[in-house]
Amino acid sequence: MEKKVEGIYDGFKELGTGKMLILGFQHVFAMFGATVLVPLLTGLSVSVTLFCAGIGTIWFYIITKRKIPIFLGSSFAFIGAFNSIANGGDKELLPYATLGVVCAGLIYVVLAILFAIFGAKKVMRFFPPIVTGPIIILIGLNLSGTAISNASTCWWLALVAIAIIIVANIWGKGMIKIIPILLGVIGSYVIAVIADPAVRANLVQNVSDAKWFALPIHMERTVFGLFGRDDLDGHMLLTAAVTIVPLSLATMVEHIGDVSAISSTCNRNYIENPGLHRTLVGDGLATTMAALFGAPANTTYGENTGVLALSKVYDPRVIRLAALYAIILSFSPKFDALVNSIPTAIVGGVSFVLYGMISAVGVRNVVENKVDLTKSRNLIIAAVIFVSGLGFSSTGGITFTVGSADITLTGLAIAALAGVILNAILPGNDYEFGKSVEGDASADLGSY
Repeated sequence: MEKKVEGIYDGFKELGTGKMLILGFQHVFAMFGATVLVPLLTGLSVSVTLFCAGIGTIWFYIITKRKIPIFLGSSFAFIGAFNSIANGGDKELLPYATLGVVCAGLIYVVLAILFAIFGAKKVMRFFPPIVTGPIIILIGLNLSGTAISNASTCWWLALVAIAIIIVANIWGKGMIKIIPILLGVIGSYVIAVIADPAVRANLVQNVSDAKWFALPIHMERTVFGLFGRDDLDGHMLLTAAVTIVPLSLATMVEHIGDVSAISSTCNRNYIENPGLHRTLVGDGLATTMAALFGAPANTTYGENTGVLALSKVYDPRVIRLAALYAIILSFSPKFDALVNSIPTAIVGGVSFVLYGMISAVGVRNVVENKVDLTKSRNLIIAAVIFVSGLGFSSTGGITFTVGSADITLTGLAIAALAGVILNAILPGNDYEFGKSVEGDASADLGSY
């Protein structure tokens, strides 16, 4: 029997324009902390990220027949791959990493076609939780060193950020509980500005030198600008694609989990109507578009689903308003400068919690899908994924030659490929997609 959910599905009619405009701002706050944190961790532009998140959300809204209230923000799944390809934010190498994300977004389109032809249950048998769960765990573990390195630049400030996040997430009520990352960044930054004259001086200089208005996208920093270079590196092109594309496995499962969660929240079966094939195409093409212009991959945001559950306003147009606000913010270099003046230690403290939570999401994915680890096949798959992901990451991956081109596979890429292949060839795969709504919605990397 379908549960009864009370909510507002036509906000402009029932609440009026004024309240809907305010609710749109609430969704901006919910997505803001995580969306802005990704470019800070990878060296990408905050302005371009906000612009592409807004455009990508509107694009998704159109492709899914204007039915689903989902915001597309920055994905954490590719941070490790970005850092390995671009050496922690090298401006010259970042376009190679974004080109890999372009290819990953197109994989969504391929998967959408498979979903449309064969149905979700048959396709998802190749991506069960015993594969996706350990890969999500590895995404967080591979990033842990970066969190420690950044936090160690000023431990007391990092600990302040961690403490604020914990208090907001555990004891916070309403909206405070939904935006702990944003509160952690703002709260610790205010304390840093008060306590440290150097932070104050850096803030004043960065913001005062920046313009009020400018176009967010600069073509020379995009994938298009990459192909205008005389020093184009074919090896890096192939390595970026082969490294990042397998990680779309984790983001695809995250996407399906978010669509399942939003369906449950709004009491609408969005998996059937407008269908996973449409949502995957919308997410994939939004990711490809964002990466082409130098932004991180887009992904469906569980944070905004939390706001929907809190407000009971399920009108998709409230998300469209949030997307428009994000686009408007992207045209302010002063805002970009403000975000980029955040001390490294605060970023470290926030990522200290965030990366651990990504790994915890992987554990939750395994637990809530009731994966039977007494079965030898499952233990073997998990074991090979963990050793491949951690072991090969510590040695720099594997480099091999195809024709005249050298290709490097990172530990995460090797782990993903090994898990999918082993799951396909070993007997005893009993995973059935759609059997557990709770399990299907448990792979959301954006929930914390």
